[in-house]
Amino acid sequence: MALLSSSPSLSITSPNYRYYPSRRLCLYPISATRVVTPHHIDKSSLTISETSSEDQLWAAACLRVRSFHEFKPSTFGIQDHKRYLAEREFEALKERIAGKRTGFNRVSCLNASLPLSQLLSLPDDDLCAQCKFSENGEDRVVVGTLDVNQSMSLPDEITGMKPEGIEGQFARGYLSNVCVANELHRNGLGYDLVAKSKAVAQKWGKNLSKSFSEQPYLL
Repeated sequence: MALLSSSPSLSITSPNYRYYPSRRLCLYPISATRVVTPHHIDKSSLTISETSSEDQLWAAACLRVRSFHEFKPSTFGIQDHKRYLAEREFEALKERIAGKRTGFNRVSCLNASLPLSQLLSLPDDDLCAQCKFSENGEDRVVVGTLDVNQSMSLPDEITGMKPEGIEGQFARGYLSNVCVANELHRNGLGYDLVAKSKAVAQKWGKNLSKSFSEQPYLL
């Protein structure tokens, strides 16, 4: 399985980041600017599912902006900028799911969500405010998300690394936009999301599932 992580646009000359020229989208912070104490959750109320609901897609877009970008709280107009980024991701996500983006045969957005009531004890209510949606009369919060992508070729970071034992052209899969809310790291949510993505790949086809099983991780 190939796992691609998104990253904000950053200067490769920044003293706070290290650049790896042999790989793309790999600007990693050397030192964390925000230390978050993990919040332990009751996973019995966790739901992980595919979605095309606009409310959930918007919540997922907000979580991605929150996860993939660093913002200085004192920056002028920061809330407007966050909303602009979320709107761009929201519209792009809808297009990919609808099959309107070139290069994507099929895309599914997987969201992990928890009841809002379980997260009210978080020291910062930013997550609940930005990533909340309602479902069947219950307020829930998207706490993890990823995209499952199906295509005839993988992104050029891993071109040619097709699973062994399969001849000819076949659809292959990879994951993108993988993120979990900072406050909820170390709860196994990322593992649960990836496990669910394998089930989606199995449903889409045997060859795609094999592609997921044998492709390397690219973090």
